[in-house]
Amino acid sequence: MRFDIVTIFPQMLAPFFRQGVLWGAQEKGLISVHLHDLRAFSPDPRGIVDDRPFGGGAGMVMRPEPFFRAVEAISREAGTRPYVVLLSAQGVLFRQALARQLARKGALLLLCGRYEGIDERVAQISDLELSIGDYVLAGGELAAAVVVEATARMVPGVVGRHESAATDSFYQGPLLGHPQYTRPREFRGLRVPQVLLSGDHERIRRWRLREAWRKTLRHRPDLLGLNLEPQVDDSR
Repeated sequence: MRFDIVTIFPQMLAPFFRQGVLWGAQEKGLISVHLHDLRAFSPDPRGIVDDRPFGGGAGMVMRPEPFFRAVEAISREAGTRPYVVLLSAQGVLFRQALARQLARKGALLLLCGRYEGIDERVAQISDLELSIGDYVLAGGELAAAVVVEATARMVPGVVGRHESAATDSFYQGPLLGHPQYTRPREFRGLRVPQVLLSGDHERIRRWRLREAWRKTLRHRPDLLGLNLEPQVDDSR
């Protein structure tokens, strides 16, 4: 699968994609990641990609021309038009099911904004506006890294054992993943649940399912349709 990312800070993302699972997947030829400097597509010889907003207001808005030119140039380079995703706090919420759908696209082009936002016309050449959460970041670079990693994990062979991905939180339905333990059996008075040492696979399966429900209720009741807001413990 091919990933292209357009950003004014490609050097920010480069180290991330040279580590861990994503680097291993690139070495195996399972995925490729291409970083593009948006300024290279600017019609301005100085590489300017932003301007003042029409109608007034604070800050600067990213101009449409560099993004249009980037999509056209990358499409020519790839030999096909990728599925274009505009990363935006105003987009649909990124979830595991969507990562699985994006993994079937074959080629993904992620557009990263900065400043006060992107000219709305860029959304018109995008196939999807996508947000990784209900909060605001300085730009789309971290969101792009999140989307690439979550999507790449759905590509066959990227994760060594498919079971590792299939037991992740959100992979199957709304439940979070069950608790995991390893050696030592006891650490500072905290013990591994005895059921995990029993060798009884059916009991272990039932325990894991029950604990997954319990963790979901505690941390993400919204996934179960409950209108309960998790709270930060102010006593610490």
